[in-house]
Amino acid sequence: MLKFLRKVIMWALIVFFGSSIGMVFVYKYLPVYITPLMVIRLFEQNKDDKPLRLKHRWVPMERISGELPLAVWASEDQRFFTHNGFDFKEIENAIEERNSRGRLRGASTISQQTAKNVFLWPGQNWLRKGLEVYFTKLIEWIWGKERIMEVYINSIEMGDGIYGAQAAAKQFWGHDAASLSREESALIASALPNPLRRNCKSPSAYMLQRQGQILHQMKLLGGKYPPTRQ
Repeated sequence: MLKFLRKVIMWALIVFFGSSIGMVFVYKYLPVYITPLMVIRLFEQNKDDKPLRLKHRWVPMERISGELPLAVWASEDQRFFTHNGFDFKEIENAIEERNSRGRLRGASTISQQTAKNVFLWPGQNWLRKGLEVYFTKLIEWIWGKERIMEVYINSIEMGDGIYGAQAAAKQFWGHDAASLSREESALIASALPNPLRRNCKSPSAYMLQRQGQILHQMKLLGGKYPPTRQ
């Protein structure tokens, strides 16, 4: 019986690692058309008797305004090009802030958020966090920074049923992602921490204030994406 269980566990591990690594290799080259979060949101809408809403269209990076990845880089993860998937300085700052002010805030990098969005489900249990670490290291190793950013801005939730740059640009301003202005991109970035409560069509005073801060940070980062030197 023990021998049988060892065999089952061994094959389960082989299947898991083989399929997960294979999936990451596939997504290095192919568009990500659907994510677990998109499916979960559809089930939530159905459960709440709401109309099903999923607006998403993959577009390659060359058809997305460079202002949007710059805005995301400035607002979400300024050490994106220098860390290996985890920003330990930001984690340390978050712990200090929690200890001194009792305020808990996230310290996830763009790489971590991409791994979570594409391969996992929302949650805070140890299994999901462990898988997030695993997939984060995989995409850093196999994809590289440019592909991670491309997948991130194509799959991130940007509003109620709205995912990715193209859907957000069409829904909020009626044009393609290639035409996103610096101000529009900064406004999208200001909504990302809570896109279900922050609406780019009718931004709150806080969103407009945050937009201004992001615009300033975009200038400090050199005003262009990708960086020529990091």
